[in-house]
Amino acid sequence: MEDLQVTYPGAGTFKFGDGPELSARLIALVRSGKKRATCGALADFADEPEAMPVVGRTDIATNWDGTPALVIKTVRVQQIRFCDVTEEMALAEGEDDSLEGWRKGHEAFFARNGGFDPEMMLVFEHFDLIEDLADR
Repeated sequence: MEDLQVTYPGAGTFKFGDGPELSARLIALVRSGKKRATCGALADFADEPEAMPVVGRTDIATNWDGTPALVIKTVRVQQIRFCDVTEEMALAEGEDDSLEGWRKGHEAFFARNGGFDPEMMLVFEHFDLIEDLADR
């Protein structure tokens, strides 16, 4: 991890998902090129504002065990209500084939992780894959 901090100064670290299986599935989607976006509840950033994605910043996505998996670069950040997420945005997450499927899966995710409200504010991040650390 130290050499990654030298290569990507200022990079934060984060995990996709809320458990080892989901994390591994989401990392695989990024590696395949299908997943180009992610989102989280805006409320989750209240205690850690430095974790908020920033356009132009690179971040390191780790496997569930904390080992580095991917380096991504944020290209766009939007704050949007859950109910206003578009099909284009949902499809960019690469997890479902429809907006309806995205809503169902994300409603369950947010319900498991602090609560769901269709009016809840999300931080929606579009990113580019910079480096797949499995190749190192």
